[in-house]
Amino acid sequence: MENIGIDILLIEDNSNDAELAIAALQKNDVAKRIVHLKDGEVALDFLFGKGKYKGRNTDNKPKVILLDLKMPKVSGLEVLEQLTHNPLTQKIPVVVLTSSKEHPDVEKAYTLGANSYIVKPVDFENFRKVVNELGIYWLVFNQPLV
Repeated sequence: MENIGIDILLIEDNSNDAELAIAALQKNDVAKRIVHLKDGEVALDFLFGKGKYKGRNTDNKPKVILLDLKMPKVSGLEVLEQLTHNPLTQKIPVVVLTSSKEHPDVEKAYTLGANSYIVKPVDFENFRKVVNELGIYWLVFNQPLV
């Protein structure tokens, strides 16, 4: 993978949700460089330059990570914990974008350092709108710490 700038790292195992999110972010040129990874294990390898991403420039960090919680191999909460406890990744904003409204998930995500917790709207148009607004906020208005 090229060492180009990354606007958004989308970690999402549901291909339909990923396609909708990417389309929403690209529709109004909110984000041009989106990397989509399908599970937490691959995401950690990507972020820390391991496995098939060995040699990737880990200084090339995404401006924001959109993270699903319910994923195979390594859950979103496990990914979040590793990201927020590692100096290489702890300053990257992480927005949990998930279908879970369960209070324990919300509480655990914030305890582990999530910057925001958004429940995915079921309706396509609302989902598109929420993702587009997330992109605008985190890429245009937010002042990054990095």
